[in-house]
Amino acid sequence: MTALARRNALQLGLAALGTGALAACTGGGHGRGDGPHTGSGSGADAIELVSSDVRRAAGDPGLVAPVVAGLDRFAGRLYGALATTDGNLVLSPYSVLVALGMTLTGAAGATAEEMRSVLGVGDLGDRWHRGVNALTAHVEGLAGRQRRADGSAADLDLETANQIFGQRGVGWSADFLDLLAKEYAAPIRAVDFEAATERARVLINSWVEERTRERIVDLVPEGALDNLTRLVLVNAIYLKAPWEQPFEKELTAPGVFRRGDGSEVEVDRMRRPDLTGGLVTGDGFRAAVVPYAGQRLAMSVVLPDDGAFGTVEAAVAGDGFARLLAGAAPAAIDLTLPRWSFRTQAPLGDVLKELGMPTAFDDERADFSAMTDEDLFLYISAVLHQGFIAVDEEGTEAAAATAVVMRTESAVVTEEIVVDRPFLFVVHDVEHHTPLFVGRVTDPTA
Repeated sequence: MTALARRNALQLGLAALGTGALAACTGGGHGRGDGPHTGSGSGADAIELVSSDVRRAAGDPGLVAPVVAGLDRFAGRLYGALATTDGNLVLSPYSVLVALGMTLTGAAGATAEEMRSVLGVGDLGDRWHRGVNALTAHVEGLAGRQRRADGSAADLDLETANQIFGQRGVGWSADFLDLLAKEYAAPIRAVDFEAATERARVLINSWVEERTRERIVDLVPEGALDNLTRLVLVNAIYLKAPWEQPFEKELTAPGVFRRGDGSEVEVDRMRRPDLTGGLVTGDGFRAAVVPYAGQRLAMSVVLPDDGAFGTVEAAVAGDGFARLLAGAAPAAIDLTLPRWSFRTQAPLGDVLKELGMPTAFDDERADFSAMTDEDLFLYISAVLHQGFIAVDEEGTEAAAATAVVMRTESAVVTEEIVVDRPFLFVVHDVEHHTPLFVGRVTDPTA
């Protein structure tokens, strides 16, 4: 069937649908079910949450390692594609993977095969979703009250949430919704993209802002949705993590940071002369592993040798971040690190096509037939991502959100590391090296 014929058939189908009921699904972002209930509003711009008794499953912890291995390769390729432009960069490969994973639950045929290849599903097949579920549970389990080695306590906040916004009146497949509920704890909210597009956009952005403590704002920009939008799948992640050993503010002082082009800028440089952390020494780089409170989460600051920044980035794009994080040896580090804060907004559609999943974006060939029981043709019109990070003497605050928009048609040695030139960073859990946030700092003042 041609796109025009599909469009004509779709218009007839939508006219026949009227205001039918939305299929039910589970409730509960942050990994918790809300229980069976229906919330409703009134008017064309109302929002409705419909939940079923399907609860989030436990996932399969034995699949976490292969899921993280695939995620790491995906993170490297995604970073490499975005790093072709100049400037600072922050993104959450984890968030992108989860949002696309939810979308994959409704894909079929060549569309699904391409998506599995890009996401690193490998031979896990549908078990991959159980692994993502278990990984999310592991990530969420890193949060809470932490006890530092010196006996002090600190709160580490790390939350994730998934939400689906679907066109009111569409009969979504029960299998599709049940899988989203079971492995992603993703409830569906009925909105009216047709008659109240802007209201739906505002509601989506408000949900993201609430889940990210207003660090991610206007994830879905004006014009990204229209009256042919049928589904928006969203993941949000928020982190506020204090250091295991906070930097002393009295030691923060102005200093020089050399940009990649050789120019210099004055920045505020923090210093911890007695950091107990980890040290990775590799081909063309050194990395300081700086633990957060409780030492189950860390930031690895990857400092390429002079003249080797491009080589290290190219290696990341080809092999992922794992080799930058593996083999850390306990070390006492005299660490000097700039303070920085910035955000990145990145449309990922063209990037994902280039990485190997063009069919999902093709309005002639995309196959998301598993999403709905109706004769409704769907394709991805946009994948929107925004990341935020702020690093200071106390710790790190970071947030990210991703929206998939679907349209119809050893011995302790003291090492001195002065981070005074462009560097990469990875916020990761210590056990699996899951790349929760990655990026680079080319100018801390930008």
